[in-house]
Amino acid sequence: MSDSKVFFFTEDIEFSFGYEQSVKEWLDDVVSSEQNSLNSANIIFCSDDYILKINQEHLSHDYYTDIITFPLMDFGSPIETDIFISIDTVRSNASKLHVGFDQELFRVIVHGFLHLLGYDDKTLDDQRVMRSKENYYLEYFESHFR
Repeated sequence: MSDSKVFFFTEDIEFSFGYEQSVKEWLDDVVSSEQNSLNSANIIFCSDDYILKINQEHLSHDYYTDIITFPLMDFGSPIETDIFISIDTVRSNASKLHVGFDQELFRVIVHGFLHLLGYDDKTLDDQRVMRSKENYYLEYFESHFR
């Protein structure tokens, strides 16, 4: 889909992402399946140090994380976002969880989009719903794009 509005960047790391077109189409499908549309999504792959600095400067959090999602729109409006993903943490979490790096990276990406679509993970019930949605969209990706 050449008109996708998902863009990929790197900051302070060397990272080659071989699934750009498939992930663009997948995310377009995820967003439309959830009755929304996409204006623009910048996905920035970075290091632990880079995401820690963003976490400290913008969110006043002093810890590493795998993803930080900045919604640049009002809830319910077409999605516009900057998403920072620490490749270091994704790689580490994949190892800890005994899953492939790609699977963990795709889970993190869709997790960020689900937050933008109104899903939360603060309570156990919310976490169950979020995990169910992640699994559903990961299976969709596997069956349609790989």
